[in-house]
Amino acid sequence: MKKTILLYIALFSIYILNAQSEKISVSFSNNSTVEILQKLEQETNLRFYYQENWFDTYKSTNSYENKTIEYILSDVFSASSINFIVYDNKVILTNNSVVYRTLPDDFFETENQSYSPENDAIFYNQYDTKNVITVGKQNINLKSQEFRISGRVSEENTGKPVEGLVIILPKTNKNITTDKNGRFSVTVPSGLNIIETKLLGYQEESLNILVYGNGTVNFKISESAEALDEVLIESTRNQNVKEAIVGITRIDIAGLKNIPVVLGERDILKIATTLPGIKTAGEGSAGFNVRGGRADQNLILLDDAVIYSPSHFLGFFSAINPFVTGSVDIYKASIPAEYGGRLSSVFDIKTKDPNYDKFSGEGSIGPVTGSLSLQTPIVKDKISLTTAVRATYSDWILKSLDEESLKNSQASFYDGLIKYDHKINENNKFQATGYYSKDKFSITSDSIFSYNNALVSLKWKHSFNEKNKAEVIAVNSQYKYGIEYEGRANSNFDFDYKINETQLKLNMDYFLSDKHKFSYGASTKLYQIEPGNLSPKGNASIIEPKRLNKERGLESAVYISDKFEVNKKLLFNLGLRYSVFSALGANTQNVYEDNVPKNESSITEVKTYSDNEAIETYGGAEFRLGMRYSLTPSLSVKASFNKTIQYLHLLSNNTTMSPTDTWKLSDLNTKPQEAYQYSVGLYKNLDESAIEISLEGYYKRMKNILDYKVGAELILNETIEQELLQGEGKAYGIEFLIKKKEGNLNGWIGYSYSKALLKLENDIPQEQVNNGEYFPANFDKPHDFSMVLNYKLTKKYSFSTNFIYQTGRPITYPIGKYNFAGSEQVLYSDRNQFRIPDYYRLDVGFNIEGSHKLKKLAHSFWNISVYNVLGRNNPYSVFFVNNDGKVKAYQSSIFSIPVPTVSYNFKF
Repeated sequence: MKKTILLYIALFSIYILNAQSEKISVSFSNNSTVEILQKLEQETNLRFYYQENWFDTYKSTNSYENKTIEYILSDVFSASSINFIVYDNKVILTNNSVVYRTLPDDFFETENQSYSPENDAIFYNQYDTKNVITVGKQNINLKSQEFRISGRVSEENTGKPVEGLVIILPKTNKNITTDKNGRFSVTVPSGLNIIETKLLGYQEESLNILVYGNGTVNFKISESAEALDEVLIESTRNQNVKEAIVGITRIDIAGLKNIPVVLGERDILKIATTLPGIKTAGEGSAGFNVRGGRADQNLILLDDAVIYSPSHFLGFFSAINPFVTGSVDIYKASIPAEYGGRLSSVFDIKTKDPNYDKFSGEGSIGPVTGSLSLQTPIVKDKISLTTAVRATYSDWILKSLDEESLKNSQASFYDGLIKYDHKINENNKFQATGYYSKDKFSITSDSIFSYNNALVSLKWKHSFNEKNKAEVIAVNSQYKYGIEYEGRANSNFDFDYKINETQLKLNMDYFLSDKHKFSYGASTKLYQIEPGNLSPKGNASIIEPKRLNKERGLESAVYISDKFEVNKKLLFNLGLRYSVFSALGANTQNVYEDNVPKNESSITEVKTYSDNEAIETYGGAEFRLGMRYSLTPSLSVKASFNKTIQYLHLLSNNTTMSPTDTWKLSDLNTKPQEAYQYSVGLYKNLDESAIEISLEGYYKRMKNILDYKVGAELILNETIEQELLQGEGKAYGIEFLIKKKEGNLNGWIGYSYSKALLKLENDIPQEQVNNGEYFPANFDKPHDFSMVLNYKLTKKYSFSTNFIYQTGRPITYPIGKYNFAGSEQVLYSDRNQFRIPDYYRLDVGFNIEGSHKLKKLAHSFWNISVYNVLGRNNPYSVFFVNNDGKVKAYQSSIFSIPVPTVSYNFKF
């Protein structure tokens, strides 16, 4: 059979003449393929034969001088599947078929030679022509080799990407899964390849892929109509065991609705604090402490742009709207090399994938807040718009209270997001996100505080080919706050602060092989800080205007990483980042005498720097090394080492982050912070990955950690470096987590034992704390236990509960008193020598799902919960006041009684 077909090709080739040697000159201007062929017919004596439906709508502009017809046609069809042959003044076009001019070398070998047609691409039509997808372009020189195919899998009805789909290639015995965007990439041999798909809840598919070269395969699958008691689509099955990342936390966005929270507001970041290694300094506090790091050591990103204040209402609510959040990945140890600028962690928050198919929405109504998000296709399958808004009506509640002192109070916030997604073509996609939030509050006070976040993120994704992909990101983030004081008429004032950063970033991915996947890129970021501006309010005010010098800095970096799979058991994730920071003028800097306290009398010189002149430059290599070794398919051990550098510092003498905290850049007198973290972990999955167990340990050393002298003045201080101390820090701990993801009972139990210590040692006694010995940081809480459980009573009703226990945070207590100048004075202990009482809280919730009818205006969900059901009076802080010569202790609490909540959620 083989020789018969080849003989037919050989006889046919007798009639084929060599290509015309005549050379022509011709040009095209925005012409379609058909128009190009018609023009070539006019310029030559050739006649073209083809089918117009072979060509796409792409138009070309080009010119050719003194070129053969073969050269011109080869160039025109270089990026398509069209082949051609010229003979007897005719040009025959073929759609991915080749006419062979010569017989193969083994044509005259014996008929007994074994032959498998599936290994020769041109004979596939002898045995199967059904459901064949052609990839790449057939050519005469095609030989047995490997090519890379990639693509996207989407749902038949909605067009949404299918995550976690298992793609099986029996020919090569390979199994891969699609990512969160439904994409996959795999190397296959040339010729016919069969692709099989499997995912619970979807129909199984089998496709014949005829591979001539690198290319793309996009296809759709349909949901299974089979009736099941329960369908759970698990996209990250065994990912915790297989990947080489230590200390990563992924938040289940869909499961947030079942967790009891205060005042009925779903809170992504508050849920994160129930997982080991992530803590807050207290109830209702802003900021997070990750593995012994300060709150300013966390990089919080929304679609690649920084959010400086991630909370509303002084920490009660997250500033991230859960209804537009698609994923949250928190890196506590193995921070990818593309991220920099913070020591402890990265909160990588991505908005939802767009809905290109139909109009949809989601929202909630709670006791004090309301939220709504909408997704609208502008051009089906190409352009989608997402909008979201959230606001509180607490102002109305305060004015309705009988308490006269609260009627003039105000406390409100709102945030809004808009996202534009545009699929330009298969190789290009553009995304733009805009976000704005504002808080304003004044509780029985003569001051109005306000603060806001604003960001814009632009991202362009481009695929050069199946191995090379790129994204260009441009972002701008801004945070500012203000204080309006109206007390005595002659002392009214306005105060404002602002930080602005603009970043340009290039990320590249190169898939060298199944063993090596490289990522590399570069970024540059410009910081601009206005440290403070004080101005009188009203003509009668006697306040003197004051404005501190602006701070500017440029942070740039390059990075490269390699995901190196040595074999099925051993996987490395190796990364190197090199960053450079320059503090820039115009500004002035004080130079101080060595080995004496920094104060006005020790200033030896005041240096003046002009615009964009480098004040001081810092930099260094940052290593990101991770390793995974699989002991069994469901058991692995991992280890990592991270070095990170941070050039930006938060100035705050509060225990927790406050809206009035300010940020400062490294400069002549303030060095950048550095951290070195070593981590090791053991990961085990049980019951077909329905249960995940992890045990992680870490040790972290830190340099140049910022702290303050007693009674430091941080606002509007022109010589702020005189109030700052920099020392060493260390943190270590062990974290245990067991998570059950399936079944009627699901949730997790986490426990960590950890220590966070500081050492402020200096030869100058005035700049030394606790005799230069290590002491607990403000957020040091050794024991941290959390339990989050949900029990499904029926498909409609479920019960959920949280229980949290934490060691009380450190505090400095008075340990004695003495009389001085006729009044009683206090003698305090060493810094953070004592602790406030331990914290614990139990929350319960009852959840009611609406009916799941397909033809329904909206699907509803009710949550009835009680926060702090035991009424535990957990102390937020303990402080001491010297009043009338007497020292008195006071305790403040946030919620000392049970707080019931009813919230209504809907989705359409």
